[in-house]
Amino acid sequence: MDTNANILRILVTSDNHVGYLEKDGIRGRDSFNTLEEILFLAQQHDVDFILAGGDLFHENRPSIHCMNEVLRLIRKYCLGDRAVRFELLSDTSKNFANVSFPFANYTDPNLNVGVPVFSIHGNHDDPAGPGNVCAPDLLHSCGFLNLFGKSNSVETLEVSPLLLRKGSTKVAIYGIGAVREERLHRLFLHDKVTFWRPEDDAEDWFSLAVVHQNRVRHGPTGYLPENFLPNFLDLVVWGHEHDCRIEPEWNSSQNFYVAQPGSSVATSLIEGEALPKAVGLLEIHGREFKTVLPIDTFYIAFEILDCLIILDCPMSDNLMRFLAGLPYERGTLRRLTSV
Repeated sequence: MDTNANILRILVTSDNHVGYLEKDGIRGRDSFNTLEEILFLAQQHDVDFILAGGDLFHENRPSIHCMNEVLRLIRKYCLGDRAVRFELLSDTSKNFANVSFPFANYTDPNLNVGVPVFSIHGNHDDPAGPGNVCAPDLLHSCGFLNLFGKSNSVETLEVSPLLLRKGSTKVAIYGIGAVREERLHRLFLHDKVTFWRPEDDAEDWFSLAVVHQNRVRHGPTGYLPENFLPNFLDLVVWGHEHDCRIEPEWNSSQNFYVAQPGSSVATSLIEGEALPKAVGLLEIHGREFKTVLPIDTFYIAFEILDCLIILDCPMSDNLMRFLAGLPYERGTLRRLTSV
């Protein structure tokens, strides 16, 4: 499809968990290879930018090897002479108030950015320690991505949108990095969360939010109810949940859609992780988004095996020895090499 001057094309991804099992002799390269494939897809589909929903890294303090691989891949696929085809109109001192450089990397005359990456942080790579710094902060300081949605306050949360314009299309992107579930729930209940809207012609803007919270209820306050989010939103990109539900789902009470990219690498043996992995291609024209196209990636597939349940008896030593002796090739994981 030819790029239209008024269509904003965004590659949507989340929960890449780069560095997961990096020391494993068989699966150690999975997260790196998948990240490279995602960045390659961004180039192939000629997107305007990449929107990431948190947990780029699996560890709060990734290894030097992991950090080097991420820097290498972003440099390979996102830096270059390609022209950036949209404008950033908002006050970047508010958008990037809690990071080291209060502006987008592609506007820095010292850098040559072809595919900007805008990302919030997740619960795995969340800020901590002196300066409240996280691993994505390092990438922002290096000029490799744009970290937004970060708050240093525990009493209030002010969400100032990125205001982007491409031709006649104007998009407001609201980012909320991972916040402890109970605290965020309390902030919403006590009206301590403020979503700032564009000052002029707010209804002309397509409003998109990206969050990294539990979508599924975990106790009375251990999740973010969708009805806590403002109903002026058009689309919510939901990070943190690992099952891929990239096709937009309509919330009839709030009148917005929710798209859940899921994780790009499997990190647990659950049925949700067995769903095909994908990233989304979002096309926005005016106040409408055309669709979120799922683009399948290479993924770890799980074979759902019948369970042997032994009741009221200890597992015999012979059975334990048998299970321990099963070769890896007969296990439940296999690497797929085609999409």
